[in-house]
Amino acid sequence: MGLVEERRHELVALLGRVWPEWGEVLAALTARGLAPTPDGWSELEDAQRAEGLPQLPDQLNRRTAAALVAPHSKATLTDRRLAALGDAEATYDGSVRLRPPQGLVAITPQGRVDLAAVAAVLGEVSIPERALSAGLALEGTIRAALLVENLGAFCDLRAVDGWLLVHVPGWDTATVARLLERLLHVPLIHFGDLDPNGVRILRHLRALRSDLRWFVPEFWTELVEAKGLPGVRPEDIDLGEAPALVRELASRGLWLRTRGERRRRPARRKV
Repeated sequence: MGLVEERRHELVALLGRVWPEWGEVLAALTARGLAPTPDGWSELEDAQRAEGLPQLPDQLNRRTAAALVAPHSKATLTDRRLAALGDAEATYDGSVRLRPPQGLVAITPQGRVDLAAVAAVLGEVSIPERALSAGLALEGTIRAALLVENLGAFCDLRAVDGWLLVHVPGWDTATVARLLERLLHVPLIHFGDLDPNGVRILRHLRALRSDLRWFVPEFWTELVEAKGLPGVRPEDIDLGEAPALVRELASRGLWLRTRGERRRRPARRKV
């Protein structure tokens, strides 16, 4: 398919009415050696935004960065757009919720804080991603770290002396990954849902730490008949190294999900 030359003047006239600047854009594309295509136009706009960037700080939230180098704050930060940021790091700015053991101290260039003392007042502590990326260190003895997927279980589990409890909210593991870098010599245990997504999350976390253990309490076998939820095992899930209960559930088309002792609030309707 191509342009009918006899109708070119009609197309030019139409473009002039609906897009008066098209000639300037075409000239800019040609000057940069870019194709007059949607991809070429997108690359041109990215280049023009990059040229107009102010001096950037060392870290920038990804939404702020996208607002500067992309069409809007929720646009994708492609490799080209990230390169335009130069040395500025685009951050997700998540946080990781902890229930720390006694004696655990966080150290940053700004000072020291006793995490257990903070948790004694607030019930838990939250560490932001930027503090971890800026070099936050942990000092103190941690016997083991328990990664808990479900928020109710994270809040309601009884504390174990010397254990660090970490909330891992599903696939939101970017900040948790930075925390795990500080727990290289600490035994890691994961307590999550026994359903397809729970299995996938466990395998994703094992890609970060291959020594991660899968915690499946023995008493859960007593809950299968009463609490088992029907569900088909997806073909992409390999359960060869899964605990026996997980394999049994999958063979029966059942799954179990962790829950805290608190009642769940009814979902709010969107209005």
